[in-house]
Amino acid sequence: MQILYDYQIFSMQVYGGISRYFVELANHMANYKDVQAKIIAPFYVNKHAFNLNNCIVSGRHIVRIPKTSRLLKLFNRRATKKYFDRFSPDILHETFYAKKTLNTRKKVKTVITVYDMIHERFADYFPKTDTTALSKRLAVNRADHIICISEKTKLDLLNIIEVDPEKVSVVYHGFNPPNNLPEPEGTSMIEPYILYVGARGGYKNFERLLRAYGNTPALHKTFKLVCFGGGNFTRAEKQLIQKLRIREDKIIYLKGDDYILSKLYSNAAVFVCTSLYEGFGITPLEAMSYGCPVACSNGGSIPEVVLDAGEFFNPYEVESIAQALEQVLFSNDRANILRSLGRKRITHFSWITCVEKTFEIYKSLMSST
Repeated sequence: MQILYDYQIFSMQVYGGISRYFVELANHMANYKDVQAKIIAPFYVNKHAFNLNNCIVSGRHIVRIPKTSRLLKLFNRRATKKYFDRFSPDILHETFYAKKTLNTRKKVKTVITVYDMIHERFADYFPKTDTTALSKRLAVNRADHIICISEKTKLDLLNIIEVDPEKVSVVYHGFNPPNNLPEPEGTSMIEPYILYVGARGGYKNFERLLRAYGNTPALHKTFKLVCFGGGNFTRAEKQLIQKLRIREDKIIYLKGDDYILSKLYSNAAVFVCTSLYEGFGITPLEAMSYGCPVACSNGGSIPEVVLDAGEFFNPYEVESIAQALEQVLFSNDRANILRSLGRKRITHFSWITCVEKTFEIYKSLMSST
């Protein structure tokens, strides 16, 4: 069996959950007997792919240059199309949503993974020029099989796009527990802190977390709020912090690599995820893997992934967010229970299982030809 993963996500993401997912698939598939798995990305910016064996990745790693993404996409598409015609794969697994497929041969089966339905459910948070929803619909409609990364994503997909349910499978992402990472420097925090990780805009719902933190003296007098990644605080965020009369030294922005993040997870009093919707939600699992208790939104697939290992809140209600944080932060018993449940929960997400289930889908498509 010959499997081709296209260039799309690898020319878009330097790091990220989607690119990590396809790197894991390709790397494990390449170890299967009588299977040739290839990532075709003539020029790519992705660090996960850069660390793969050259036999799996066909292309050259480059540093992302601002304002060149459209040109890079056009070049990669043309170059990949030529390779596709030569390679003649059995399976084309598209790594993101393209309006047009590379596949012009009926015997080649196309698979698409749907990660979430955020653009459809929260369209107001995206610019009108954003074509993700349209591209996704086209990719889904032409695919021979669709993989959803959670039951919630599958349910939303079937409710929003008319597609045969028999063509849709749920395969959870895997998760890599942390290895023994070197001790990072420069991340020591004397005061206890609440940890927030990643993007903050739109449906990520960071504004309500700020309000919950600022309006609850027990929280902002006792704990700092540390935000890792997602870019510097915006002007609107700074104005809200001032309006809530939160001291500047109480809210901290940090950035860095996995080593720094691991230290932050390990020492946080609680990790908080406020998102209105996630198709899967990897950050709660990351927090659990470092023994950090989790307080999280009940939106999207988060409850499906976290189950009983988190303190849930209604992400639309500021008071609910504050109460959930207080439940964990001011009860050692509750925090310890969540730590224990979290360590058990992460064992349910394995890349081996993810790859095996995906391979079964590939085989079923081959047998149907």
